[in-house]
Amino acid sequence: MNKKTEHFLRKNKLAVFLAAILCLILLAAVFAPWVAPHDPYEINLEKAKEPPQKAYPFGTDAQGRCILSRMIYGARISLFIGFCATASALFIGVLFGTVAAYFGGIADNIITFLIDVTLSLPGLLVAIAITVVFEPGVLTVLIALCIVGWAGFARIIRSSVISIKGQDYVASALVLGLSRKLVMLKYVLPNIIPIIFITASLRIGVFILSEASLSFLGLGISPPEPTWGGMIASSVSYVETAPWMAFFPGVALAVTIFCFNLIGDSMKDYVNFMGNRL
Repeated sequence: MNKKTEHFLRKNKLAVFLAAILCLILLAAVFAPWVAPHDPYEINLEKAKEPPQKAYPFGTDAQGRCILSRMIYGARISLFIGFCATASALFIGVLFGTVAAYFGGIADNIITFLIDVTLSLPGLLVAIAITVVFEPGVLTVLIALCIVGWAGFARIIRSSVISIKGQDYVASALVLGLSRKLVMLKYVLPNIIPIIFITASLRIGVFILSEASLSFLGLGISPPEPTWGGMIASSVSYVETAPWMAFFPGVALAVTIFCFNLIGDSMKDYVNFMGNRL
């Protein structure tokens, strides 16, 4: 067993462990009404800023609400926005990137120009501008993240399709008389599926962090809806007196993003590992 294989196996074990953690987070989010120990919206000023204890494992916030319960319900919003924003941006990116690379010409020039313009803009500032103009909410955040995120997918897909288009089997299919549309659907798109999954898994964490950033700035999901970014923002004034209010949501956010990023990186290593073995 060579060093590359040993490294891949070690990293693969870590990816499986992180995938198990993500599954627990997903299950907690899906079954939040049954998992959460308290009502995340219930205000009890008598129990405000209580440290972690048996009744409140992660303590309470400045309004006496259970931090653990709010984190579980906040996971619903963060994961929903992460998956939906990724799916939306991925759909647009795959569509535009494939059309630009495979058909070329004017379509490629226009789409490439749009990609360059979008990527040249600071994504977070564009998202902030969109959320300021429109009414804050889940839909506004999704639209903002989709607008700033599709270009990254499109550039990667375009490069991949250009590479696949130059392969001999694609040229042979065209020589045999297959239409360009059929060749794209039958030979090109199936070969970029691994790239799509890898890119998507890496971008989910980015979108979750972007949503948390918008919520931290007060431009994301409106209170009293619990979001990890909003929970961190509301606890900034109490970092010295009640550090658990920011610590636990921050850890949940960091762990979730780390899991998605490392799983995506492991998927990329797996594709490269299998490619080298063939």
